[in-house]
Amino acid sequence: MNVGVCYAESDRQLWMRLEVPDGSSIKKVIELSGILKQYPEIDLNNQKVGIFGKIAKLDAEVKEGDRVEIYRQITADPKLVKRRETAG
Repeated sequence: MNVGVCYAESDRQLWMRLEVPDGSSIKKVIELSGILKQYPEIDLNNQKVGIFGKIAKLDAEVKEGDRVEIYRQITADPKLVKRRETAG
């Protein structure tokens, strides 16, 4: 079955399509994609994953045409957040 995998950093993104066995889980798709070797900072124990923008568990089964997404943690600069709060 054909699925996509994507991961975005602040300055670049990776999107790929690959063939995986029917019944593959999100975790299996990510492992088969090789993305964990390209981006060793990805930590599936701490980062959320999903399909088409909806959070899902690593053991969720993917379907034909799904786009598996690995979400990076977004951090906000506390000084910027405080400035926005006081400006409003």
